[in-house]
Amino acid sequence: MKIHAGYRITFECSQPTPMLLMLHVHPSRQPDLITPDDLVCDPLVEFRQYHDAFGNICTRLLAPAGRLELSTDFLICDSGLHDPAVPEAVQQPVEDLPDDVMVYLLGSRYCETDHLSDTAWRLFGGIGGGWARVQAICDYVHGRIRFDYMGACATRTACQGHTDQVGVCRDFAHLAITLCRCMNIPARYCTGYLGDIGIPPVDYPMDFSAWFEAYLDGRWYTFDARHNTPRIGRILMATGRDATDVAISTSFGPSFLADFSVTTDEVRDTSE
Repeated sequence: MKIHAGYRITFECSQPTPMLLMLHVHPSRQPDLITPDDLVCDPLVEFRQYHDAFGNICTRLLAPAGRLELSTDFLICDSGLHDPAVPEAVQQPVEDLPDDVMVYLLGSRYCETDHLSDTAWRLFGGIGGGWARVQAICDYVHGRIRFDYMGACATRTACQGHTDQVGVCRDFAHLAITLCRCMNIPARYCTGYLGDIGIPPVDYPMDFSAWFEAYLDGRWYTFDARHNTPRIGRILMATGRDATDVAISTSFGPSFLADFSVTTDEVRDTSE
């Protein structure tokens, strides 16, 4: 399967403003690119890239005063398969986890494990560890939070999402991640593209999506508490402890998001 993806983001800055961007396809998906996901800046500005501690591709630039449009447009190959489901995947004891995975058991900016630990053990302590426990967490979060695109809040934490019972994909991910960590299951936040591929079109503006990965049986598996069903065509951009680590843009000064659009469509083979 081929997927056409990209974005167009416009900022307005009252003064030159340093920015940190996380807009590139994740290194693990770079080999699948048919055309490059090059960052285009209008007006032209200098930028440089580096890999952060989580392996994501980050871009640094100085946005000029006035308008700055960022965009990309690319094609990528995808397996066309649904997210894998492995019900037999087991939960590893904490003492057997790799050192680099341990950070995904700890509380973080949006994932306050200390506030939800008692709730997690009350709800999921009686469920056998591993895939069944993570799926039970997804089921709970999917039923607990009502998706509302207009209800997005950039500062809502997992605990607040649990109380508010409303949010967007990041809120589903934060709550599920937090509950997993409370149950000693490493979980990390993921952001990327997820179009309406293999499902009926959804009546919401296309946006970047958030999901999470849980570490079971020695590897990371994809879970999505918002949709709570295996999906086709995820294009990973970045992973981290929570949304702080994978923010699409971080401005170190005043800036206004003037325009924003995302494209994620399956490319149909017209020769058939």
